Amino acid sequence: MKINVTLPDGSVREFEQGATAMDVARSISEGLARNVLSAKVNGEVRDAMRPLPGDCTLQLLTWNDPEGKATLWHSSAHLLAEAIEALYPGTKFGIGPPIENGFYYDIDLGHRVIGDGDFAAIEAKMKELAAKKETYVRREVPKAEAIKYFTEKGDEYKLELIDGLEDGSISFYTQGNFTDLCRGPHLPDTSPIKAVKVLSVAGAYWRGDEKRKQLTRLYAITFPKQKELDEYLALLEEAKKRDHRKLGKELDLFTFSEKVGAGLPLWLPKGAALRERLIQFMKNAQEQSGYVQVATPHIGSKQLYVTSGHWEKYGQDSFRPITTPHEGEEFLLKPMNCPHHCEIFASRPRSYKDLPLRLAEFGTVYRYEQSGELHGLTRVRGFTQDDAHLFCRPDQVKEEFKKVIDLVLLVFNALGLNDYEAQISLRDQVDRSKYIGSEENWEKAERAIIEAAGEKGMKTFVEYGEAAFYGPKLDFMVKDALGRRWQLGTIQVDYNLPERFELEYVGSDNAKHRPVMIHRAPFGSLERFLAVVIEHTAGKFPLWLTPEQAIILPISEKSNEAARKTGELLKEYDIRATIDERSEKIGRKIRDAEMTKVPFMLIIGEKEAEAGTVSVREHGQGDLGSMTPEAFKNLVEQRIAASLSGHKG
Repeated sequence: MKINVTLPDGSVREFEQGATAMDVARSISEGLARNVLSAKVNGEVRDAMRPLPGDCTLQLLTWNDPEGKATLWHSSAHLLAEAIEALYPGTKFGIGPPIENGFYYDIDLGHRVIGDGDFAAIEAKMKELAAKKETYVRREVPKAEAIKYFTEKGDEYKLELIDGLEDGSISFYTQGNFTDLCRGPHLPDTSPIKAVKVLSVAGAYWRGDEKRKQLTRLYAITFPKQKELDEYLALLEEAKKRDHRKLGKELDLFTFSEKVGAGLPLWLPKGAALRERLIQFMKNAQEQSGYVQVATPHIGSKQLYVTSGHWEKYGQDSFRPITTPHEGEEFLLKPMNCPHHCEIFASRPRSYKDLPLRLAEFGTVYRYEQSGELHGLTRVRGFTQDDAHLFCRPDQVKEEFKKVIDLVLLVFNALGLNDYEAQISLRDQVDRSKYIGSEENWEKAERAIIEAAGEKGMKTFVEYGEAAFYGPKLDFMVKDALGRRWQLGTIQVDYNLPERFELEYVGSDNAKHRPVMIHRAPFGSLERFLAVVIEHTAGKFPLWLTPEQAIILPISEKSNEAARKTGELLKEYDIRATIDERSEKIGRKIRDAEMTKVPFMLIIGEKEAEAGTVSVREHGQGDLGSMTPEAFKNLVEQRIAASLSGHKG
């Protein structure tokens, strides 16, 4: 019996029943077959050695495909586990998934401890096993047999995972002497794994539950070539230098305090100034685009979030309800701004002439992130969103959506974040249980996003299952200076919250209608956005944004008075400058200023004081010569105008 296999270019090839994706690859070329890591069959990523299910679509996946990388890293996680079991017999295993860069495995070593000094031995064992070209063998296993295997092995973590699986849906993978409970997919064998690096060790609670046992989490990464690993490690070294936590401390931007609480950042004067500049930039842009500013409380009645659906979907990620002396009265620290904005819309009758109504707020919200998940400013428990909610008529949705895209791109342009693409985040194609609202409203919302992004000529890709529970999204994925990918900025179309809050406006037909809601946050959260900006710029912020644009360096005490007068003049010119009046030598002052990444140094000696000029030095560039404060002001204004492409910051 023959089967028809449709390839990505639309061509159809005929094969015998039972043929594998690898057979298809070999029929094209042996070179291609050597590079195939897995295959996407009818949209599902599977082992390249599994028989094809019949007539199907097929994409052969290599290291150049994200799914191909994930397959190599997932297989490498099993190889890591095999190495650990060989080196530390009796180890119990949790889960070992691929992640964005590499993979990890959660393990229970009993009373033993793994540290940095053990990494080399683990890497050597992994390379030794990989060189054996061990085959990854998949086997469907009855539930009773799976339970028997891991009971005899004494691995309670795998038994707990099996407990949640249905009989008939369980598979084992074996390579060498290691067998794991796994859905796959995996490589044909271990030979593509050529370069190995164990990166770090951390603690992780089993299943993310702080009440459960803390396991050892080993992070690692592998590559098909040593050169690629070397390049990645060089990138990691550069990333360490740019780490926003390190630079935040060096540049005096923010801090954390155990007494205040984990995940709750404290903004220092320079960091607060940086934050305020971003807020002001967005407020100016919003004002020009017809937004109105609102403010809402930091808490809300629990019932508000029950109505919105946030309690049902995110209750476990919220702080516990706050009770009052009044029996049955409960409040929550605000996890979202949107329910509050719905109530502002509902505060008085609305007409079609009032729409679109664009409500904006820099609202601080609170989510309970587990302590192990907290990371500098990128994962915090209290953060400020540049939130806005647009209430519009159905016929206005697409146009409003396109205007929001323009606003997001304005922000990216102003910060030099020019390498981005947009992810169209839609519902899971099968499991609809995670979402609220009617099929009809979801289809309208998804169509509006797809059409708006298309009409703006955006580079987009679709991810199913990534929509918010109340509506689809357009998420902006940005690459920073090191090529790392960040999700920054999101726009969502929502037919559901207006339904849940029974929002209405009177149309031109004098009848009542339901508005459509657009959620948008170009920054996302100010905290996370600033973390990305700090690392992207390595702390050398755009001139319009930086808290300190210039530092005045008097050569000696004799020039202090002239430095102060210059400082006053620059203040009138709206240039942010400070004076270093320390009794240090000028060389030391220049070195210190270079370390703090201040864009310009204005050096004043007796000659400059007498002539009413400053000697200008640019960070990282050197001497720009002597000029008057007014000429320096013009230079700053020209640089800002150029960086904002005509948008004054």
